[in-house]
Amino acid sequence: MGGLACAGILCKEGLKVCVLEKNKQIGGSLQTYVRNRVIFDSGVHYLGGLSKGQNLYQIFKYLGIIDKLKLQQQDVDAFDKILVEGDDTEYSFAQGYENFINKLLVHFPDEEKALRAYCDKIQEACSKFPLYNLQSADGFNEKSDFLQIDTKAFIDSITDNQKLRLVLAANNALYAGQADKTPLYVHALILNSYIESSWKCIDGGSQIAKFMAKNIREHGGKIIPHCEVKKIVENNGVASHVELENGDKIYARYFISNMHPVKTLEITDTPLIKNAYRNRLKSLENSVSAFTLNIVFKKGSFKYLNNNYYCVRDGYVWATAEHTEENWPLGYAIFCGASSKSPEYAEGLSILAYMRYDEVEAWKDSFNTVSKENDRGETYNEFKNRKAEVLLDAVERKFPGLRECIQTYYAATPLSYRDYIGNGDGSLYGIVKDYRHTLKTFISPRTKLPNLYLTGQNLNLHGILGASMSGIVTCCALLGDNSVINKIRNA
Repeated sequence: MGGLACAGILCKEGLKVCVLEKNKQIGGSLQTYVRNRVIFDSGVHYLGGLSKGQNLYQIFKYLGIIDKLKLQQQDVDAFDKILVEGDDTEYSFAQGYENFINKLLVHFPDEEKALRAYCDKIQEACSKFPLYNLQSADGFNEKSDFLQIDTKAFIDSITDNQKLRLVLAANNALYAGQADKTPLYVHALILNSYIESSWKCIDGGSQIAKFMAKNIREHGGKIIPHCEVKKIVENNGVASHVELENGDKIYARYFISNMHPVKTLEITDTPLIKNAYRNRLKSLENSVSAFTLNIVFKKGSFKYLNNNYYCVRDGYVWATAEHTEENWPLGYAIFCGASSKSPEYAEGLSILAYMRYDEVEAWKDSFNTVSKENDRGETYNEFKNRKAEVLLDAVERKFPGLRECIQTYYAATPLSYRDYIGNGDGSLYGIVKDYRHTLKTFISPRTKLPNLYLTGQNLNLHGILGASMSGIVTCCALLGDNSVINKIRNA
């Protein structure tokens, strides 16, 4: 999304743009895939901030796609439902701040002060990030206080109610939250967009990439799939061209890489980028990956869910990724794809549970995508099937009878994320942000090569909104001013 946002903005600003895509489909986590005629999203399960005038709405309006997208607003009273092992209550996260508070007051009637303090702080944090509000000024001092607040510590500070603490943190799979690490601003910027408004793409998120590609081409841009860049070549202090897998060379005035910054530097051979900087980026922690189970339902067997579910285990809400072979999964998320063919009954369901890259390291030398199909072997298939059944056992405790609705299912591991996204370890959200080392985990869009830029989720924030914002940051750096932000705000 970061790369497509850059391409969409720069071609509108009059530059000639060419997008080089290693996969068959463009868009990274916007990619969808079809199994048994059912569309599954690889990453875009729901979107925030898409009501008229909100930040993502304005970005999409500027890019010329907002009126083309098939969108469905999620349940206003429960875009997310929180489930807790051993507790039959469903705790709802509602759209709109007053609605959000009132729905949680049903279960926590004595916690209005805490809930208002929580919502006030979320909104205050968002107000400190001008770009998030499509404002040009982006001084560090204004937001510095919020960069150094730990999310868990803040939630714990507003209430002594252990169940409310757990519920407010329960959907932290949205940002791979960690205790004593995840900054409050990450939690705030992401949650706020969904509380403002929450949406699903009907028939999959790849439509975002499709319409952006159409606009790029209409502005004279090119998009070349199956086109993997293997080398960025420096001559006389600038990036002169890139070399493709087939040996072709492509020359340009500017280059923007949407690859993980570490991967970008690995293919950039130049003494101008010092080893100290390369090693600093390599030392940064990447977020955890996931095991994904995509279920195809028997027709008319499972009612469509217009909300998402996050199930957590008490005592592990901030440590869900620290599972063992014996206690996995410590939590999971459920997303129901919206289909134009079947609005009442679900065609499919995606279940995500954390999985670390070390759990699939035995098959790390394998590679498998639609463009380059390879079989990872029988032991890998056995591993996936075993994990799928364990995950289904866990989900059936909250959704009895789920198995009876299943026609078939398909599983993906961190290796799938790695091979399609190209990030080395299947990380969901890229470089982990740390409130104790704020500046260390902020990546500049500029590099030591004055015409080589970085973009994507590793810069500012992940997700469709975060990656779009990163694209804007990169374009402002390349264009030399912030005028594009005003154009987006006033689109």
